[in-house]
Amino acid sequence: MHPIAKKDHQHIWHPFTQMQDWCKEEPIVIMSGKGAELEDQHGRRYLDANASIWTNLHGHGHPRINRAIRQQLGKIAHSSALGLANEPASLLAEQLVRNANPAKLFRKTSSSWKQSKLNKVFYSDDGATAMEAAFKLAYEHARRSGRSRKPKFLSIDHAYHGDTIGAVSVGQVDLFHRSFAGLLFPTDKVMSPYCYRCPFNRAKPDRVEARQQRKCQWECIGKIEKRFEAIQKKNRAYAGFVFEPVIQGVAGMIVQPKGWLERAATIARQARTPLIADEVMTGFGRTGSLFASHQENVQPDFLCLAKGMTGGYLPMAATLTTQVVYDSFLGPYDSYKSFFHGHSYTGNQLGAAASVASLALLKAPGAAVLRKGLACDFKEALDGLWESPFVGDVRHTGLVAGVELVRDWKTRLPWDLKKQVGIRVCREMADRGVLTRPIGNLIVLMPPYCCSTRQVRKMVDVLKQSIDAVLGKKRI
Repeated sequence: MHPIAKKDHQHIWHPFTQMQDWCKEEPIVIMSGKGAELEDQHGRRYLDANASIWTNLHGHGHPRINRAIRQQLGKIAHSSALGLANEPASLLAEQLVRNANPAKLFRKTSSSWKQSKLNKVFYSDDGATAMEAAFKLAYEHARRSGRSRKPKFLSIDHAYHGDTIGAVSVGQVDLFHRSFAGLLFPTDKVMSPYCYRCPFNRAKPDRVEARQQRKCQWECIGKIEKRFEAIQKKNRAYAGFVFEPVIQGVAGMIVQPKGWLERAATIARQARTPLIADEVMTGFGRTGSLFASHQENVQPDFLCLAKGMTGGYLPMAATLTTQVVYDSFLGPYDSYKSFFHGHSYTGNQLGAAASVASLALLKAPGAAVLRKGLACDFKEALDGLWESPFVGDVRHTGLVAGVELVRDWKTRLPWDLKKQVGIRVCREMADRGVLTRPIGNLIVLMPPYCCSTRQVRKMVDVLKQSIDAVLGKKRI
């Protein structure tokens, strides 16, 4: 066993990992990376098929981001944001605000839209802390505006928004959260638009039907309407409606039907409920547009960003919000209305410099067209997976996909988690030179934007081969 692998076994406790299983074999130790490839302790090379847990946008070792960090390092690596300002964080905030308020959305004349202009940026460290800041701001704003003395939050079934106590309270993944139930505050939830396993889905298990938009009566939207009606009858209000736009990540890469988010957001707006968009995964072009909310003509009151913000280089996050929310925290020093929340590395200069460089790459001429073309190649490659009887659903948007593995596509019967089907398939993929991590029995593919068409096709081909190797080579 490599000496670094031994040290890992001796000292490191990995996240979301059963360490008893982890310590049974030598782990893959990443030693270097270039573009979409990673290299391990034995010199083996792999495609980074989940963008280093959904963070790496432009590839490893990108010269422009490297240069930006080196230039900033020549000035200063970090200084406190408590009582001090700095250049990179200020420049980044200006650019985030500029890109978070597309003109097409503000052609609407209603005051609610005008009030939703995002012009204030609160920095933190990662996705959970970005969400935590939004929850605290929304909760206190609801109380100060007189909407409710004890406001609750509304989120979507299967939702995951991070692992801080606030984020776990708003999350709806029982597997992750049940052991912490005694620490959490109560929240409400509404039905997820999980079309493949929707209780109202009357579609027959037909492969053509599965690949097309299923006909439905929008029962899930009806559930949201009833939830808001119920809270209003009690003369109460929600501090915020929390959602991942376009696609729910940890829930199982659940792609929302077109129009679902716009309808849901309209219902929340009518109930005067602020919108809290968790774009930790979906932000920065992953689903197509720079921010996924805007694909559905939705402008949130809180926009939470992390993961790809620095291009996958450094931990940094941001919570964008409105002037209305910001103003509710203004007052004399002794009014104690300040936002009493923060982090040691808030507004870190290295992270901000990397983020400015990453944003420039995303906005470069032709970059969006290239991403769109790669997404089309990705979808074309994914279509070949439908031939396997163990592939129940292939969910895809932009440059993210989730492939749900089942015992039988006709019955949609899931594999027992004890079988570790997802883990076994991903191990087989690693042996074939492609790295990703499953969510239960769902295989995630999320290629970095620097991938070639050949690399994207290899990711999908290796997944197909690995399903055959683990579950059997059968065809429909």
